[in-house]
Amino acid sequence: MKKTLIAVLVAIATTTVSAQWLNYPTPGIPRLADGKPNLSASAPRTREGTPDLSGIWQLEAAPSPSDSPADYPAGVEFRNMGARLKGGLPYQPWAAALAKQRTADLGKDDPVSYCRPAGAIRLLTYPPYRKIIQTPGVLVILSERDVTFRQIFTDRRPLPVDPNPSWNGYSTGRWEKDTLVVETIGFHDGIWLDRNGSPMTDAARMTERFRRVNLGKLETEITIDDPKAYTKPWTVTLTHVLIPDTELLEYYCLENEKDVTHLVGR
Repeated sequence: MKKTLIAVLVAIATTTVSAQWLNYPTPGIPRLADGKPNLSASAPRTREGTPDLSGIWQLEAAPSPSDSPADYPAGVEFRNMGARLKGGLPYQPWAAALAKQRTADLGKDDPVSYCRPAGAIRLLTYPPYRKIIQTPGVLVILSERDVTFRQIFTDRRPLPVDPNPSWNGYSTGRWEKDTLVVETIGFHDGIWLDRNGSPMTDAARMTERFRRVNLGKLETEITIDDPKAYTKPWTVTLTHVLIPDTELLEYYCLENEKDVTHLVGR
């Protein structure tokens, strides 16, 4: 009886793992002689002829000169969006003071720490994987973090005139040769751009340029024009790497949450 029970438990565990498709070959991608994905192969294209940005992606590790690579395996921009900008982000005085205080407080008031939405930019820098699904009229970004989604419409619709503020804003995109140019407006006031607490206001306009370099690399150039918080527009380029042969896992921040009461900062 005991051996039978163990066998049943092993079978259930095995079925659960395989059902998550965590080690399942991604169909349709070129492979090397040993069966591994050929990440340097040419970028795939859609039936419409545009580059296909679809896939599961993670921000490439890119340590800043002052930070240890081991500290930020998913990229320094998760903590500091201006880490690789000469002179850092061009804060307005009040925004500089606010980010300094939030950093000193170890980000204890970070909305993400309270399981609130992270916003469109942090959707691209957060450590969990993100998945892009591209169709002729809309590109959807799914994130493991809190089962989050973002829509980028490519059906030529105009941006809304008076949008109801949202965490991810309202995005429309157009193709300029092989680059998808995305304009986004309508953000909530007070969004954090990084763990240091760099602010973004409701006056912000974000322009992104997505370019798939090859099968395994996706570059995203982000320009933020937010005159309330910054003295001038600034641009950061993120590089994402393809994570093939796996699938997203569902992660929800509030499940059995017991840590918020211990967030005290300094």
